[in-house]
Formats: sequence, C-alpha cells, structure tokens
Amino acid sequence: MASSMSGMFPGQQPPAHPAPGPGAAAPLSAPGGSRAPGGGSGSGSGGGGGGGSSTTLVDDLEASFEACFASLVSQDYVNGTDQEEIRTGVDQCIQKFLDVARQTECFFLQKRLQLSVQKPEQVEKEDISELRNELQRKEILIQKHLTKIHHWQQVLEDINVQHKKPTELPQGPLAFLEQASANLPAPIKPN
Repeated sequence: MASSMSGMFPGQQPPAHPAPGPGAAAPLSAPGGSRAPGGGSGSGSGGGGGGGSSTTLVDDLEASFEACFASLVSQDYVNGTDQEEIRTGVDQCIQKFLDVARQTECFFLQKRLQLSVQKPEQVEKEDISELRNELQRKEILIQKHLTKIHHWQQVLEDINVQHKKPTELPQGPLAFLEQASANLPAPIKPN
C-alpha cells in the first residue's frame, strides 16, 4: 500500500523519515499536524498507540478497521448475552472507523487541492487522461454494438432470402390471388 500511495501525487517530495515497516503506508499526519481524535481504543486490537508514539492517519484507519472485526469476533461478544452492550460496542468501533476514514479523505482532498494550486497542468493532464480512457471505453462499446447490429442484420437478410426462395411469385394482375388460392386446403366433399 505504501508504494501505491507514494506515487499518487507525482512531484511530491518523499517523506524525510524512513518509511514504516511492511504493510504500512507512508506517514500521513492528521490535518493541522494533530493526531486523529480518540487515540488508542480499548478494544484489544493490539497495535501501537501508546504514550507519545506518533501514528499516522493510515495507521489509525487500519487499527480502527481491525477493531471493527475484532469487536465482531471477540469472545466477550460471542459469549455475551446483553445484545444492547454488543450493539453499542460495535457501533462505537464503526463510528471511530468512519471518523478516521473521513479524516483520511480530508487529507487526500487537501493534497489534491494543493496539487491543483501548485501544479494545475498536472490536474489537466489527469483530466485529459481520464477523458481519453472514457473515449476509448466508449469506442469499444460502440464497436461491440456495431458488431451485434451487423450480426442481426445478417440474420434478418438470411430470413428474408429464405422466405423469398420457396415462393417465387408469378407475375400478372391475378398472380397474388392464384398464389393465395394455391395455399388454401382443398374443400371437403360431403358424403
């Protein structure tokens, strides 16, 4: 995840400190330099959050996500009989996850805003790239539809040709009546 996030904004300076261990993302500090509210949860999810260690929004997001699952599979909740207590605990975990997710989204929106102010040509390049991709996708879709249209036109032509071959229409003013009377069943003679 760290590699995908570090290349998200081209031209952005890499962090001055070394990247966190495997599975963690590049450091993202909460907007304004503060840590996400609600520090270490008492859900027993493991993971840091102890005295003075600096965590990132991604770390908080990951920890709150793990806490959501931990609260659902915790033995306390599985063996517990008070449904209201279980619901309250799960709701708190989910609310914390949603709060951290909003903060993470705000961080990326702020970075996007900074990028659009500092390098507006980069935003235009991304927009152009998205439009080209959309045009390409639509061209492929149009080609699929044209292929289907040609197929069904061929099917209709084949049906028309089959209907015209067996019934060669004779020419003349009474030809249609002769054709229609030929297709009528023979009259039944009474005994």
